Amino acid sequence: MTAAAIALSGTATAQGQSGEDAGGGLSLPANPQIYGKQDPNRRTAMVIINGEVITGTDVDQRVALVVAANGGKAAPEELERLRMQVLRNLMDETLQIQEAKAQDMEVSDAEVDETYERIARQNFGQDPKSMDAYLIKIGSSPASLKRQIRGELAWQRLLRRNVTPYVNVSDDEVREAIARMEQAKGQDEYRVGEIFLYANSENHDAVAQNAMKIVEQIKGGGNFVAYARQFSEASTAPVGGDLGWVRLGMLPAELQQPVASLEPGQMVGPVEVRGGFSIVLLIDKRKVLTADPRDAVLSLKQISLKFPAGTSEAVANTQAQSFAQAIGGAKGCAAADAVAKQLGAEVITNDQVKARELPGPLAAMVLNLNVGQATPPFGSLTDGVSVLMLCGRDDPKLAGDPTFDDVESQILDERINRRSQGYMRDLRRDAVIDYGN
Repeated sequence: MTAAAIALSGTATAQGQSGEDAGGGLSLPANPQIYGKQDPNRRTAMVIINGEVITGTDVDQRVALVVAANGGKAAPEELERLRMQVLRNLMDETLQIQEAKAQDMEVSDAEVDETYERIARQNFGQDPKSMDAYLIKIGSSPASLKRQIRGELAWQRLLRRNVTPYVNVSDDEVREAIARMEQAKGQDEYRVGEIFLYANSENHDAVAQNAMKIVEQIKGGGNFVAYARQFSEASTAPVGGDLGWVRLGMLPAELQQPVASLEPGQMVGPVEVRGGFSIVLLIDKRKVLTADPRDAVLSLKQISLKFPAGTSEAVANTQAQSFAQAIGGAKGCAAADAVAKQLGAEVITNDQVKARELPGPLAAMVLNLNVGQATPPFGSLTDGVSVLMLCGRDDPKLAGDPTFDDVESQILDERINRRSQGYMRDLRRDAVIDYGN
């Protein structure tokens, strides 16, 4: 994961306009006359929120993290949208830091520095000074990332004191959830990533458009985790939107069919759900309380043969078939090396390969092999032709029953997420905001 992907976080609410019939309980004229002009290209130099200044430099340095997380490229129109979104994130971050300070829960500089150093060493293999240099190089700064860390720590502390103690799950609820899981044994379970954008009647259309732009950026090569950390309003934003393992019935009704239709690595959205819009990535898929064959540990030999320069597609196909027949006649892994040597092929052996680590099509083929058998040939004119021969397989143990603590934790997380969204909306509503000129 890139440095910016680790650094990105915060919650965001897209701005928007009311739809044609969306009065939201307000008394609005059908054809209002607008007095004065709004220049979409005009940017304020700063925002003062509850007396604290957010400058244009603050915005630029945080935008640099987002851009770095997505390969260092962003179209001019995308940069302008990012600036607006980052400003909203910085405003939320400021409110979180201010709230923690007001409740005598301020995060110390030592705590921020400790987290900063841990991020540098664990995620990038760098010391803090090298991280400082990297951030400056991409147009950001250590101060920008440290401020973001302070906001994350402050918000976690606030939730632990003001939300988590008041969210309860009874033993009966946990037991009922476990019983439902046991009844669902063998059914599909999904590991889902989500970007959730809050919307109401006033900003519905604008949020929908913003969600579509995020989808376009991710499909164009953007990092889903980075965008989730930057834009999602769910409490899972700091972990890249990862909801963990869920069954369809645990998802909003609007998401169940779209998620069921996905294969791992595919994305769908934006899908309108209660309270806003969701963009969903299917990270992985498995069977409830059932051992996953893809967790089998395999012993494999990869036998590869390069094509001579200038080989045509037709000749390569012929050579690939001859190569596969020769390997198939090896009669097991013990003889494979000798056959490969006769063919002038290279052999790579790995005794600790998890099936899920292989590309999808290859994993499916290998899992259908018996020991001593090889896959059909695969490759290209430039890479040559290869086969994988299965030399051994250790199947995964049967999945254990769900633990009481794990199920209780999952239910608690869902309820804390809902409460935290309301807490953040209250802070925004009560804020005094001055847009500088």
